[in-house]
Amino acid sequence: MLATAILYLREGLEASLIVSILLAALRQLQLMRQARAVWIGVALAVLCSFLAALALYVTVRIYDGTWFEAVFETVTYLVAVVLLTSMTFWMQQHSRTLKREMMTKASMASSGLALGLLAFTSVGREGLETAFFTLAFALQTHEAPLLMLGALIGLLLAVALCFLIYRLGYRLDYRRFFRVMGLLLLFFAAGLLGNAVQTMQEELHWLPFGTTVLWDSSGWLSEESTVGSLLHGLLGYSDAPTLLRAGVYVAFLLIFGTLFWRLTRKPVPLPPAQSSQTLPAEAATKGASH
Repeated sequence: MLATAILYLREGLEASLIVSILLAALRQLQLMRQARAVWIGVALAVLCSFLAALALYVTVRIYDGTWFEAVFETVTYLVAVVLLTSMTFWMQQHSRTLKREMMTKASMASSGLALGLLAFTSVGREGLETAFFTLAFALQTHEAPLLMLGALIGLLLAVALCFLIYRLGYRLDYRRFFRVMGLLLLFFAAGLLGNAVQTMQEELHWLPFGTTVLWDSSGWLSEESTVGSLLHGLLGYSDAPTLLRAGVYVAFLLIFGTLFWRLTRKPVPLPPAQSSQTLPAEAATKGASH
């Protein structure tokens, strides 16, 4: 539930950011009469995302207990890992240019249909990603009501935060927000990758190596307990991980965690003394060259 709430908070805020940029572009271009088309595109995107998630969930439950279900779960986990990771890095790379890109697209879309399609595709991408992640979380547990409650809490928090930002003028540090959320999403992705490895080892037998169990903590912290389930959903905790699963989990966090840290760290400014020493040297070099 907590993992789903965090995910929906992040995706809800990003979707609202996109919608607010589109509405600001309409206001700047004096095209507010087309705002209805934007909201229709948003509503259709949310509806299609919900229907897609429902269709996928019903499909996998039809084949409950079969070999196809294990394959579907594995593919779902792997696709969710790819989407979570790529989405995290994409947002960090485009956070500074997102407003300019959306403003450019809105200025090119002059008709109501074009603006509606722009809103539909932009929000629909976030919705489909969220639907896929929710499905991946649902396959880890049979507590569907808790997942729905987590999604509702996340959306309500996103709406409340949007109200504070756009109505009351609250200044949110988007860079820090998406950086913290990005780190959490990387842990989610590592946990889903571990689940995929476990399914391929225990049910599909596609990975017959590295099956040695490193420890068994089910006696005092089982994955079925409240704390164990919380740690499993947030950090990918396993009470009996195999050597391959633990190795893949650690390697994923080391590689992508390091890349994410390098991407999001702020450049260190030069000290004033060093800058003052550097400028005369550069000036002397330029004078000698002339």
